[in-house]
Amino acid sequence: MKKIGFIGAGNMATAIVNGLISQQNGKADFINVFDVSSEKCDIIAKLGVNICKTGEDVVKSSDIIVLAVKPQNYPEVLESLKSAVSLQKTFVSIAAGISIDFVQRGLDCKCPVVRVMPNTPLLLKKGASALCPSDNISDEDKQTVYDMFAGSGVCEYITEEHMNEIISVNGSSPAYIYLFAKAMADYAKSKGIDYDKAMNLVCATLEGSAAMLRESGDSADVLIEKVSSKGGTTIAALDKLREHGFVEAVQDAMEACTKRAEELGK
Repeated sequence: MKKIGFIGAGNMATAIVNGLISQQNGKADFINVFDVSSEKCDIIAKLGVNICKTGEDVVKSSDIIVLAVKPQNYPEVLESLKSAVSLQKTFVSIAAGISIDFVQRGLDCKCPVVRVMPNTPLLLKKGASALCPSDNISDEDKQTVYDMFAGSGVCEYITEEHMNEIISVNGSSPAYIYLFAKAMADYAKSKGIDYDKAMNLVCATLEGSAAMLRESGDSADVLIEKVSSKGGTTIAALDKLREHGFVEAVQDAMEACTKRAEELGK
């Protein structure tokens, strides 16, 4: 079995580790973890993983290494791992804006790299992850990394030229949806409806709408049309959203997300 290491033990790393452990029926001794925070190490150690003293130790004892640190910390982290790196090690980057080339240059090694953009619903095994492997990765490691994320949700391969744009589609987008849901529940509360009851209905509506998009066979435009009776309540709502530039606002937000990803990768 491949040994898998994690540099960083935050929420995303913990979600991936939990997914790996569940795939192996509770076995965790193939997972190595290091974090500068002893508190985070103590927490994740309860899952049965091996806690390493340094990031270098993680690299030395692992076949696949997940870099689960903030993009701003990548330069110093990659520098600290150089002495333990070899072409036999595969690295997984889950930070926004960090390219395959950035990782290879930072490690001073053309080792295989998989660039991944997961999202936080991974915590509930409802994740949506975009993956882009380097050309020199083995089929075995490519499959292992895919399974690592597919075990906690949906995965799609994306070419690297679109990995910054995809952040706005699945990486950052849960926040837009939370904001939309909050706006709906806040409106209900302002009209005297219990907030928790309204949010429960909103969440069920989001789940049902997603299922319709996936399973009905209809396009988004057709589904909108089916809900929108001429002269009815839905049309009135949609007209107001369009009046306020709803579509343009969403797309402008996504463009801002992409530009920030590009800045982080420089």
